[in-house]
Amino acid sequence: MRLISDHDVNEFLLGRSSNLHEFLGAHLLKDEQGRVTSTEFTVYAPNAKEVRLLAEFNQYASWKHVLTKIHHMGFFRIEIPGNHEWATYKYEIHTPSGRVLYKADPFAHYAEVRPQTASKVYDIKGYTWHDGEWLYQKKKSYDQPLLIYELHLGSWRRKFGQFKPYNEVVDELVEYVSTQGFTHVELMPVYEYPLDDSWGYQGTGYFAATSRFGVPKDLMYMIDRFHQANIGVIMDWVLGHICKDAHGLSFFDGTPLYEFPDRERRENVTWGTDNLDFSKGITRSFMLSALTFWMDEFHVDGYRIDAVSNLIYYLGDRSQGVNQDAINFIRQISYHLFGKDDRMLLMAEDSTDFPYVTHPVSTGGIGFNYKWNMGFMNDILRYFKEDPIHRKYHHDKVTFGLMYAFNEQFVLPFSHDEVVHMKGSLVNKMPGDYFQKMANWRLLLSLWMTHPGKKLLFMGQEFASFSEWAFQKELDWNLFDFPAHQQANRFFRDLAAVYRHHSALWQYDHHPKGFEWSIVDDRDQSVFAYIRRSDTETLVVVLNMTPNVHEFYEIGVPELGSYEEIINSDKAIYFGSDQYNGLPLQAIKGNKNQFEQFIKPKLGPLSGMIFIHKKQTQNTKKRQNPKG
Repeated sequence: MRLISDHDVNEFLLGRSSNLHEFLGAHLLKDEQGRVTSTEFTVYAPNAKEVRLLAEFNQYASWKHVLTKIHHMGFFRIEIPGNHEWATYKYEIHTPSGRVLYKADPFAHYAEVRPQTASKVYDIKGYTWHDGEWLYQKKKSYDQPLLIYELHLGSWRRKFGQFKPYNEVVDELVEYVSTQGFTHVELMPVYEYPLDDSWGYQGTGYFAATSRFGVPKDLMYMIDRFHQANIGVIMDWVLGHICKDAHGLSFFDGTPLYEFPDRERRENVTWGTDNLDFSKGITRSFMLSALTFWMDEFHVDGYRIDAVSNLIYYLGDRSQGVNQDAINFIRQISYHLFGKDDRMLLMAEDSTDFPYVTHPVSTGGIGFNYKWNMGFMNDILRYFKEDPIHRKYHHDKVTFGLMYAFNEQFVLPFSHDEVVHMKGSLVNKMPGDYFQKMANWRLLLSLWMTHPGKKLLFMGQEFASFSEWAFQKELDWNLFDFPAHQQANRFFRDLAAVYRHHSALWQYDHHPKGFEWSIVDDRDQSVFAYIRRSDTETLVVVLNMTPNVHEFYEIGVPELGSYEEIINSDKAIYFGSDQYNGLPLQAIKGNKNQFEQFIKPKLGPLSGMIFIHKKQTQNTKKRQNPKG
């Protein structure tokens, strides 16, 4: 712990500080032998008349511990003899108007379990990490597979109806994510928040791992275990707005300290929160420090930033104008975080068409390296909700996304937002009877996994959960007792393995050279076919969007040779009707779909299939042309 210098204060006020957690909050002071001698509390409350400490160790008699104003810009500090780790406390802030506020410490590393709201003294240092190999060998993701499992810890598994702690769920969770084939997990917010119903999106402790699941070092252990299993960890993060609960950051010293001063821009009516004002240096320093803290102390591999449209435009409304201060701050974040680790992930959940969101700051972009493709998600789910007989009237829902697929670096998300609030689970959005719903679900995943862009899937959808997500209960793991869902999950795992193994499905996700249409205009049959390429292989993807079976459907292919089916969603092992192509298909010379050769696969009902090209050998050429 170090004292605040004038330089620290200046950097803080100018919005350039990324280490506020080093001198604000509660810290244990130690002697040269490492023994704790005292506990220090420092808080920033520039408009406070007086600040007192309301704590367990003073029997909540705040008059016993009045903080000293140590800097005229509004920093207050007190040092209490002894080791007070685990003690609960709040700041009692007296305003000039006579109001008394009881605030949790914005820089605390731990808190009481909700519904209690006090902070707790906690030593964040001392965890011994074992993820050195992961930190050394992890790669930039642009030309690598990226398959993300979006995870709500509170409802993945429950224990007697209650939350299962980090250290009790970690063994099963890490093994499960590994066997399913995911490359990363994305944790829905795990910083401190007061209300379970908010799912973590209305936070009060941006430097504290939520106490719902244990202590912060338990979360470190979970992340460490993921890394040891070669799985990255992404944090879901709300950057633009804060919880309005009385103990939180909102009106911290009786004034809109970090948020907009004018009510019209401050009030986020949709979520009942306060919008942060990034024209203020202190707001920028606060969030920059919080993001730095989780990278340094918890080794997180990236962030998914929520509600970016509300950062790009005031209140998320284009007519309100561009929020240039927020955009400039995102650029600052990008420059800072990529400077720390250029392999990190910085993802925007953005529903706007604002340009250059995933372009580097150096070329005029906002500085994210990925953006959720909300257009793809909306169009594709609308298409699949249609009865197959009507899909020919909605053909462009599948094709339109390729018009802009390479304008940004996209993630294709089927997230929690699509399986909650009466929207139904993915499989339950599908039309038809039980068999057809499952076939459509497999077909949907086939399109998603083979379409240009990285992938994100919300938990439970990998085994075709029929229930809509409910945060109050665990996933419907009992579905694994039914063969159809065992087979559904087998399809997902096999499809994920194909995705990870075949570079054509990810090397050129963000470049048009990795994709080419073969069949794009067969509206009446609702059949699509396209080529995915890498430097080392060529794949042909075929999707039959109706229950009609085609015995010999002609599809143009880029080269002569054989085309071997490596996965087919209609196989019986996946709960399909078992219409598949068992033998390699030899390309036949003849013009088809702008190509000079074609294959004639069987297309099963509501099926997706992937073929890999095997180059024509000299022996094959001689058999086809003996005189040659």
